Amino acid sequence: MKIENAKVQMRKGILEYCILRIISRGEIYASEILDELIEAKIMVVEGTLYPLLTRLKNAGLLDYKWVESASGPPRKYYILTQTGMEFLEALGDTWTNLSESVNRIISNK
Repeated sequence: MKIENAKVQMRKGILEYCILRIISRGEIYASEILDELIEAKIMVVEGTLYPLLTRLKNAGLLDYKWVESASGPPRKYYILTQTGMEFLEALGDTWTNLSESVNRIISNK
């Protein structure tokens, strides 16, 4: 097994949660989401974000609105729906439990 494949799979496993968490802070433009994910070293490929945003929207977890831009075409800003907020809360509980479990295993020597 190649280490890079394992790293990619670990990142993919938490990508949805991270995207929803970022959007939960308020209306946000896709490139701002991408910038934060890249800065956190969670995602580096732009082509992964847009299909995932579409899938999350189709699942009813987020919505968007168009906002006019002074420097070009209108921009699509994403927001969480009520269903998305509930989904995020459930993912947050799962993440907390999972990270505590993993940390417990890592701490045992």
